[in-house]
Order: sequence, then structure tokens, then C-alpha cells
Amino acid sequence: MFLAAPRATEAVERRAGAEMSKVSFDVEEFLATARAAAGLQDFGAEDFLEPLEVLCQTYENAPFDEQGRERNRRRVLDLLGRRLRVQAALCLHPEIADRELGPPLVLTGMPRSGTSALFNLLAADPAARALLLWETLFPEPLDASEPGAPDPRHEAVRAHFEADHEKNPEFAKIHYSSADTPEECVLLHALTFNGVHHGVEVMLEPYASWYRRQDLLPMYRYYRMLLQMLDWQRPGERWLLKAPAHMWAIEALLDVFPGTNVVWSHRDPLLCTASICSMTHAIGQGSLATPKQELGPVVMDFYATSLERGLEARDRCDAARFVDVMHDEFVEKPEAVVAHIYEYFGLGLGEEAFESMEAHTRANPKGKHGAHNYSLEEWGLDPLEVRERFEPYMERFGIETSACD
Repeated sequence: MFLAAPRATEAVERRAGAEMSKVSFDVEEFLATARAAAGLQDFGAEDFLEPLEVLCQTYENAPFDEQGRERNRRRVLDLLGRRLRVQAALCLHPEIADRELGPPLVLTGMPRSGTSALFNLLAADPAARALLLWETLFPEPLDASEPGAPDPRHEAVRAHFEADHEKNPEFAKIHYSSADTPEECVLLHALTFNGVHHGVEVMLEPYASWYRRQDLLPMYRYYRMLLQMLDWQRPGERWLLKAPAHMWAIEALLDVFPGTNVVWSHRDPLLCTASICSMTHAIGQGSLATPKQELGPVVMDFYATSLERGLEARDRCDAARFVDVMHDEFVEKPEAVVAHIYEYFGLGLGEEAFESMEAHTRANPKGKHGAHNYSLEEWGLDPLEVRERFEPYMERFGIETSACD
């Protein structure tokens, strides 16, 4: 299920609007502009060109207003610029490609199932090397910089997010981010022009259909190289990673990172669905003209499908690589849940790590950034139909819901 194609009159109006728009999504023009701006030529392997083409078609055809089109254009150019700088850094430091990475600890599960809260808590362990938001924006080292050197780009990102919180405090209630917040891997995946991007693109055609057909192994290989690059700059003991999108590619994840340990978070999927509908709408709000009643069923189908595919792939893998965490239990007893994860995977939870996590919990109570309210009906979803779609998942993990009462 994808966002419905526009009616004939709407399609004509949209084409007319695109033709009148000053914003172009021509791929060749993008490539030339990015090369000229960066003063670089090499994007690396050319397997990014097909997803780039599909993404540009999607941005061209989708009902974005002029401001949204311009924002998408800047985004594409920014991603291309990063690819150019990443490739230049690889040429300057070929040793990055040979850097060894140990097995990471990876969080996944339905969006809004508590993965972010657990991610932030686990990141308080000094042994955890979490992927930070500012690093996803600047994975490449500065020219001639040495590993571990201070990076002035960090301060620029910090200032940007502080200003953004003041400008848009409502979004912070849904998903609070800062320069040093542990962040999802999808922001690195985007450099391949594959993946879920902002979570809006995979709801829109033609990208939506294209994405579901993809073998994501090449994307994960590029993603691993980016982690090698970050580890070369600022090494850590054990990588800590998170993304609900990993459910689309569990086998690719384990293939690229042998020995990976996966923490799978579970929560009432009716609550998750309502929340992620709200977040998806907030991401496109003000530039993407999609009625809530149309968006809700598409969002539900996308994430239900990702969960179904993820669990099917998990069942083909070594069961010892996975541990399950229940959202409600984590909310009530976070330290106990963390202790269980560490014991299950044989990780050392020392006194320093435990105290650091306790301090994080005290400093970040639930609702610190405000309450996020939502309901399924607001998004054109019948709770009984949503429950029916997720029934096998709920039975497997003993999840109950009160949303249909």
C-alpha cells in the first residue's frame, strides 16, 4: 500500500505546478552542480545512481510545495557533496578501508517502541561508541585533520539544533535531537540514496515500490565503510547503533557485521502506529500536502511490512544473536532491562557504567520534553483493523492492547 496516485485533474495540476516550479530535479544537473561546488569529481561506486534517479522522480512528482521542493533539492545536493568528500577522504586515507570493527550492539523494532530511550541509556556506558547525530551530517574528516582532532563543524550543528528547538518545540516532544544525541543509522544510509531517508520518501511513489524490491546488502557495505571512517577519527570500544529500518535488512546487517548482537524492542503496535503517523506527518508538515486520513493507512502498512519481513529474516538467523525487550518493562525498570541485555550477550556492566546509566535516568525522566498525544482514528485507521494486521506479532510476543476497548 502506498499513497494513492492523484486523480487525473490533480495529476494535470501537479504536472503544471512542477513545470512552473523553479526547482529542478534533473540528475545530471545535480551531479554537475555538486562536483562544481565541492571541487571534486569522484562519487565512488556508481550503484547510487539508480536510487538517486528514483528519488528525484519521487521528489518531482510528489505534492511538495515550492518551499518543500527547494528543501528537497538542497538535501540531494548536500548528500552528493558528502559522497564526494567521503570518497576524497578514502583516497587520502586508504587505511580506513582496512580498519577492523568489532561486533556492534544494534537496536531495532517498531518505531516509537522505546528504542530511542533505550539507545540513549545504553549510550551512557563509557564502553559504548554510539553514532552521534552531528557525525551523520559530517562523516568525513576535515582536510588534513588527524584522528581525534577537534572538529569545528560540531559546534555549528549544536547551535543549529538549539535554534531549531526554539523554532519548533512541538517536534522535540515527538523526537528530541541535539548534536550529541545518539542518532539512527538511516542518516548514514541516505548517502547511498537508498533506505528510508526521512520516513516520508518511502511512502511516496515511485520510491515506495522501488525500495521494497531492493537488495540492501550494497547499502550496508557502504554504511560499514562510513562507520570505519568515523571509528578511524574517534574510536570506541563497542559500536552502539539503532534504527527500526534495520528490520528491512536483518540478514544484510549480520552479513556485513558478523557477530552482531541485536536488541529487539516490543510495544503495543497500535500505540506505535498512531505515534509514527504523527511523526511522519510532522516531518512533512508545511510542505507535503497529504491529508492525515490518506497518510495513516500507508504508514501502518509500511511499518507492518517491515516488522513482518524482519521477523521472517530473524527466524532464518542464529537465535542467540537476538534478545527481546518489552517497552513497558523498560519504562518501569530500565536498569533491570539493561542488566538483562548485558548478561544475555556476555557484556561487562561495570560499576562506572551502571552509575552513569543511573545518572542518565535521573536526568531524563519520561516526558522531559513534553507530552506527545495521538490516536489512530485521527489518521483514518480503525483500531480493530490495525489489531488484525498485527495479531500474529502480538500473539508471538504476548503483547496486549487496550486501544480496542
